[in-house]
Amino acid sequence: MRNLPLASLRAFEAAARHESFVRAAAELNLKPAGISQHVRAMENWLRIPMFLRHSRGVTLTAAGREFGAAVTHALAHIEVAAGQLRLEANSRPVSVACIPSMAVRWLIPQLPRLRVAYPDIRINIVYALDARTPEAAVADLLVCHGVRPGPGAIKLLDAATRPTCSAEFLARHGPFHKPADLLACEILHDETIDAWARWLSGVGINSAPKAGPVFADFNLMIGSLISGQGIGLCPTALIAEEIAAGSLVSLFERASDMDKAYWLIEAKGLSREARTFRDWLLAARQDES
Repeated sequence: MRNLPLASLRAFEAAARHESFVRAAAELNLKPAGISQHVRAMENWLRIPMFLRHSRGVTLTAAGREFGAAVTHALAHIEVAAGQLRLEANSRPVSVACIPSMAVRWLIPQLPRLRVAYPDIRINIVYALDARTPEAAVADLLVCHGVRPGPGAIKLLDAATRPTCSAEFLARHGPFHKPADLLACEILHDETIDAWARWLSGVGINSAPKAGPVFADFNLMIGSLISGQGIGLCPTALIAEEIAAGSLVSLFERASDMDKAYWLIEAKGLSREARTFRDWLLAARQDES
C-alpha cells in the first residue's frame, strides 16, 4: 500500500467499469482529461498499461480488466462496511445482501409496493459478493444463487436457464429448429463459458459454441441480449416480463441448472422490521408463482 495513488484508484475503477473516460468523468464530476491523468498515474505506479488508447476511446487491456474487477470488488466491500457504520441506531433499516442479477431484475422492482404497504420500513440493499451467510455479508437477509445452501434456506425463484434472444435477433437469424442451429450464431456468456457447455451437453451436443463476449455478470449480458447482439443463457424467472411482452424469446424448453435456485437466508435475531420485510418478500414470491 506504500505510495499507492489512492486518489487515482477511484477514477481508475470508474473508467474500468464504464470502459470510458468520458462516462467515468460524468459519474465523478470530473473532466475526461482528469480521469486520464489519474489512470496514467495508476499505470505508472503499476508499471503496466491498463488501457489501450485509440481514436474512438479506450479499451481495457487484459491486466486492466483483471485489476479493475479486483478494485470494484474491494470498493464494494468498503461500501458495505461504511454503510453499516452509518446506520442510525434508533432507526435501523433492513439490510439485504443480494446478488446483482436478482437485485436488479426482481428485488428492486418489488420495492415500490413495499413502500406503499410499509412506508416506515427502510431497506438497505448491498452486494452479496461471495457471502454465503447473512453474517458474512453483514446483513439481516441474504439472497444467493446455487444449489440449496442449507436447511434454513427458502426458495424464492427457480434458476433454470434457457437459450434466449431478442425478437429482433430471431427475425434476422432464425428460425432455430434444433439446438445445433445455435452453433453458428453469436453466443453471449455470463461470467464463464461453462454454462453453455452444460446446456449443449444436456441436448447431446459436444461441440463448442461460436466464441462470443464474456460478461462479468448477468446484468451486463442482458443489455447486449436485449439490443439484439446474440443468444444468451438466461434464468427464465428473471426475464419473465420481457418474455411476456415478446421482446425476448426463449428458444428451447430444455433447461440447465434445474438443481439451482435463488434462495433467501435470514440472520439470527431479526428485528421486527426485518421479519416484516421477510414475510412480505415471501408473499411477493407466492404472488408470482
